[in-house]
Amino acid sequence: MHDSPGPGHVNFTLDLTLEEARRRAEVVAALGDDWDPVAALRSEEEAHRLLYSGLDAEQQRTYAMLAAAGVLPGGDAGDAAPH
Repeated sequence: MHDSPGPGHVNFTLDLTLEEARRRAEVVAALGDDWDPVAALRSEEEAHRLLYSGLDAEQQRTYAMLAAAGVLPGGDAGDAAPH
């Protein structure tokens, strides 16, 4: 950004800190009083485990490759081991 504006232009700064704080407060309020972040995380981990369970050898190799590349969470081929 240039320090001095051209003709007909004005530099301005927009601080979104207050708006971001309001947005976050609205999200937490929308979640409600009964939202349990620990239970939500456990549910997500269980869903992930189930999604990648029972993979055949080729699927496990693909999963390991994608996890190592950072495309999927994990990085350990054991994460995709069948149960």
